[in-house]
Amino acid sequence: MKTYTKTKKTTFFISIFLMSLLTFSQNDEKKSKDDSSDKKEKKEKVYSDLINEDAITDNGLFDVHKVDDKYYYEINDTLLGRDMLMVTRVVNLSKEIPINRHKMSEQVLSWQRFNDNILLKEISYSNYASDSLPIKEAVSNANFEPIIASFKIEVTNKDKNSVVIDVTSLYKNDVKSFGYPQFSRKRNKITGLDSKLSFIESIRSFPMNIEAKHIKTYKSSEAKNGQISMVLNNSMILLPKEPMKRRYYDERVGWFTTSQTDYGIDNQEAETVRYLDRWRLEIKDEDIEKYKRGELVEPKKPIVYYVDRATPKKWRKYLKQGIEDWQAAFEAAGFKNAIIAKDPPSKEEDPDWSPEDIRYSVVRYLASPTLNANGPHVSDPRSGEIIESDINWYHNVMKLLRNWYFIQTSAVDPDARSTEFKDELMGELIRFVSAHEVGHTIGLPHNMGSSSAFPVDSLRSATFTKKYGTAPSVMDYARFNYVAQPEDKGVVLMPSHWDSPNVGIYDKFSVMWGYKPILDVTEEEEKDILKKWIIEKEDDLMYRFGPSGGIDPSSQTEDLGDNAIKASSYGIKNLKRIVPNLMEWTTKDGENYDELEYMYSQVLNQFRRYMGHVTTNIGGVYQYYKTSDQDGAVYTHVDKNHQKECLIFLNENLFETPTWMINKEILNKIEYAGTTERIRSLQSSYLNRILDFGRMARMIENEALNGLNSYSLNEMMNDLKRGIWSELKGTKTIDVYRRNLQRSYISRLTYIMKNDQEFRSGWEDYITNVNVNVSDIRSITMGSLLDLKKDLKRAVKKYSDNAIKSHINYCISMIDEALKNS
Repeated sequence: MKTYTKTKKTTFFISIFLMSLLTFSQNDEKKSKDDSSDKKEKKEKVYSDLINEDAITDNGLFDVHKVDDKYYYEINDTLLGRDMLMVTRVVNLSKEIPINRHKMSEQVLSWQRFNDNILLKEISYSNYASDSLPIKEAVSNANFEPIIASFKIEVTNKDKNSVVIDVTSLYKNDVKSFGYPQFSRKRNKITGLDSKLSFIESIRSFPMNIEAKHIKTYKSSEAKNGQISMVLNNSMILLPKEPMKRRYYDERVGWFTTSQTDYGIDNQEAETVRYLDRWRLEIKDEDIEKYKRGELVEPKKPIVYYVDRATPKKWRKYLKQGIEDWQAAFEAAGFKNAIIAKDPPSKEEDPDWSPEDIRYSVVRYLASPTLNANGPHVSDPRSGEIIESDINWYHNVMKLLRNWYFIQTSAVDPDARSTEFKDELMGELIRFVSAHEVGHTIGLPHNMGSSSAFPVDSLRSATFTKKYGTAPSVMDYARFNYVAQPEDKGVVLMPSHWDSPNVGIYDKFSVMWGYKPILDVTEEEEKDILKKWIIEKEDDLMYRFGPSGGIDPSSQTEDLGDNAIKASSYGIKNLKRIVPNLMEWTTKDGENYDELEYMYSQVLNQFRRYMGHVTTNIGGVYQYYKTSDQDGAVYTHVDKNHQKECLIFLNENLFETPTWMINKEILNKIEYAGTTERIRSLQSSYLNRILDFGRMARMIENEALNGLNSYSLNEMMNDLKRGIWSELKGTKTIDVYRRNLQRSYISRLTYIMKNDQEFRSGWEDYITNVNVNVSDIRSITMGSLLDLKKDLKRAVKKYSDNAIKSHINYCISMIDEALKNS
């Protein structure tokens, strides 16, 4: 009891002591804060302390100030809370790491003030509901805005109502939102940033965008020296205050799109909606009545492309013509002068003009060995409005054009019979590719199904090709008229020579469908009108859109016409005319045979394309997009007889040795060895494509669905075996080329018996998945091998040639190995 009392008293005195300490502490803390506040007030920076005469300033969307090695953004109050689009691109990369795509990511950002800080937030528009709907609140809650970074306000500029923040860390440090993407880091085994070898190269400001370029060096166990360096560009673009009116997508008309999950649709589930990527072409208020009367009107703001100052002068007019060829398509949408090509001002006329300024879309001429051109665009994720587009024009695209035109038309066009084309011819080819790439920049994807609308023999007609061209769309990879024969006088060989140069019937329709203003209706109400326009053309194949998927033989790359057998036969005839003349057409006195070797390889590549076009028909399935109010199937198997004819064609033109390409006069100039392996590789590659797991699975399914009307896998395997092993019927000599092919045939069947289908990520639209182990594929393959073994055992007795006998015996042993454990 005493002890307890003592403890209680002790506790009381301790409490009094602690309270006293706390009081003194609080007083001291208060005094300290007051002193600190006084000091802060005395030392508080003003604008001129930070942004002084030593600062390098670039005025624009945000004023960008460089002070020593730091970068500052000066943000006007009116821009706080505005939506901005950040586009991250890889500009350059270590040579050991290939650039598969330059644009790495896009995200919407917003700069927002919070007390004495500026927060950089990521804004999501993936979920959507109309502002007028009650569910909008729930959608807003779901679209939580994560904070990417926070910046202390360094100083304010009261004269401009702006704040200044230090953004050096945003570009110097490893901010993953704006850096090399995570999937690429994983692939290249990147572990982190080497900050000592990473720095900001430049930050430039323009009225509507800011371009930040920085060098990043990442540590990588994959790289030879343990690191990967790259130049990244972050383009921050101010989005319009009011998003453009959207136009909904329909898969029956090809278009690049943006998508959202719409919770405002009156369904029992959320629906993903897609809408078109397109430029904001609007009618001037004073021209609305003219438009209603059917008169062509100029848009408020036309699409303008500038041709890079770096472009050689002799090619500029052709690039411009390719751009303005699209005026005919926009006229179908009700606009005149909707798309215009211009030269940029000279440095003397406007020293501040820059292709990096988002206000200018530019055809950029790039000194690069890349054999390509491309036309990407940047669009507003809220509406699909195309904000800007630059066409990347690589110098060596001219070599690609030379290759195509030489191989596809030199049998007909004397001007193509050289490795150096006249400027007028190359110019027209440049015009064609320019038009194709511009098509991408206005929203149109490839339409690989376009060319199948035309009968093959129509492509030999001068009047038909002049009026309609070689395909209804320049967005097809139809290239040049390889069907035309030397006797077809006046036939059109290239899109630039169509009556409506480079822009076909489908192109005009798709631009009309996407761009024609529909007045006084909502986005939803437009749908019925858009559907009506499609239905009006549903029976005309010239208005069909067909994406490339590798399964539909009517929607392939690099092909012409509605019949691959007929078109390829004409093409092969022309290749056979070219090969004997290659020496004359590709060599010059005193020069080596490099061009001869290169162009000979291009002949073989073109032949491969023809074989691929025909092969796709075997096990092929046509895909014609339809909606439930249209008659007919969406998916239809290729006709049995046509598939059978395709295999006969391959047996006759590919598997029977194509001796026309074994030209000794060429081969003894370009190589000391390689012919037999080249032929074997060519034949086996298409043999493997015919005996592809997915193709075999589709043939099995075709038989299950259509019975005797199908070209069954078993029938195809028998036809293939008869073609490749035709010598076994008698005692015909089996030469080295055929022996290689026959062993390749057994090797492929062995592969089928012992391997499963490989999964290839990203190829889902091109591959038919099948569980090989439990399908009919292996049992049918085993039957083919057993039948062949019987044939070989009978045949070996008929041959006296030791090489052939050894070959047959070896083939029997290969079959035994294939069937082991089966």
